[in-house]
Amino acid sequence: MHRFQVAITDSQDFSQESIERAELIEQLLAIGNALSGTYDLGELLTLILTKSREITSSDAGSVYLIDRSGEVPVLWFKVAQNDSLPAASFQEFAMPMTYKSLAGYVGLTGKSLNILDAYDLPESVPYQLDRSFDRSINYRTRSVLVLPMQNQEQETIGVLQLINRKIRSDVVLTAENVLEVTQPYSDWEERVLRSLASHAAISIERNHLQESIEHLFEGFVRASVQIIEARDPCTSGHSERVADLTVCLSEEVNSVNEGPLRLLHFSDRQIQEIRYAALLHDFGKVGVPEAILGKQKKLYPLQLEVVRNRFALAQRTLEMECAQAKYRHLIEHPSHRPNHKEEEECPHCQHLSKLDTQLEKAIAQLNRYWETLLEANEPRILAEEPLAQLKEIAHYTYRDVDGQLKPLITEEELTQLIVPRGNLTEEEREAIQAHVTHTYEFLKRIPWTKQLKDVPAIAYGHHEKLDGTGYPLGLKEPDIPIQSQIMAIADIYDALTAGDRPYKKGLPVSTALRILRQEAVQNKLNHDLVDLFEHRRVFSVLGHCDSD
Repeated sequence: MHRFQVAITDSQDFSQESIERAELIEQLLAIGNALSGTYDLGELLTLILTKSREITSSDAGSVYLIDRSGEVPVLWFKVAQNDSLPAASFQEFAMPMTYKSLAGYVGLTGKSLNILDAYDLPESVPYQLDRSFDRSINYRTRSVLVLPMQNQEQETIGVLQLINRKIRSDVVLTAENVLEVTQPYSDWEERVLRSLASHAAISIERNHLQESIEHLFEGFVRASVQIIEARDPCTSGHSERVADLTVCLSEEVNSVNEGPLRLLHFSDRQIQEIRYAALLHDFGKVGVPEAILGKQKKLYPLQLEVVRNRFALAQRTLEMECAQAKYRHLIEHPSHRPNHKEEEECPHCQHLSKLDTQLEKAIAQLNRYWETLLEANEPRILAEEPLAQLKEIAHYTYRDVDGQLKPLITEEELTQLIVPRGNLTEEEREAIQAHVTHTYEFLKRIPWTKQLKDVPAIAYGHHEKLDGTGYPLGLKEPDIPIQSQIMAIADIYDALTAGDRPYKKGLPVSTALRILRQEAVQNKLNHDLVDLFEHRRVFSVLGHCDSD
């Protein structure tokens, strides 16, 4: 009978142990899933420590990460937890990784430490507990389990330290009861936690890899913006400013509680997607001819120089023709040698004077033409008078060095000068507008992650208008991504207020806002977004104020 009872008891103990181990395995699986789904490093480290303490009923613990970027590796104290002292303040700091500290020893050797009492260590071991930390928070460290967090290459990337395994998880430790309510960590727990620490190390490495990829892409975006600004120095800083405005307006949308915008919400990943699209929205300018991109007047500088030389040659030709006419007259009248008294009455002298007067009038006409041309060359609205004079100039011819009659300005130059508004011809404007398509073609070739897959479409739509008058596709409101509608407002605002354009002055904030409101009234921009942009003073993110 006694043997039978012992057998039953052993069987019950085995069953209880099996149940506990099965529950632990389920816990580990759940922890593995949680680790796989966590991308923020701080959250990941906190999760690792929390779950490790739950499994072992540890009162406290900490996580260290190893930094090998310098000449000497260091341990970064990243996370700490203490159930008995939840209000204790723990700050991140770096410490030398040496054999003298528990975490340093484990980090250097890759070996685990399972210590019964950290205050009673043999003198033969190289490591000792730094009791100053305990004294500073009035704590007593007893049982300690220190584990290396090793990746698949068995490289130690961090250290997990668990402190004071409690006999019951709900016990609160004090300096007086610590010896009664704590117990050593078992070999089974050490094996389980070592496995968990390795899993955690892989998750941490994955997190570092994710951060590296994001930093890599951030660097790529920055380099791309630098390329854009190198091609178009006149708009230096434009992409950054548009990104700041677009992100700020998107974040304001998240806080709207009424009206149509209350239905919108952008996650952190979507905000990042919007930011990348804004930073890269003008990348297609690398495909626009540099001369058009940097054009400041209606004529290119080289063209204007050619026309100026043409004017100078035309004047020289007039002067030469006048001199030749005088010479011929003197040849035809060789006996005439007028004296000073005869000059006023002499018909020959009057003829020569008439030639001089005609030359002066012709040169004065050329000078007027030149002034008209310079006025017409400015990128502003062309008045009727200069327009009529330009057409007159187009019919003016001069005799070139080869004796042929040539126009003072060519048909191409006239086409550029009679542009009624701005400084671009229709063909040049189309070339500029093509930058949106170039941007889209470039961006869609990038293998974006799932969270950033809409970057090309968002950038593609930033010049579309709600009424269909935008470009390049002429989309109407339902087909224009709301993120593009946000960026359109930011892009127009910065183009209006930027003070770094040599061909125009930046407008005051109040004027720019009035133009945005007019665009909204004409159903070209989203009225609700424009109102939000103005009322929430989104423009102040650039340091602007509406009292300009």
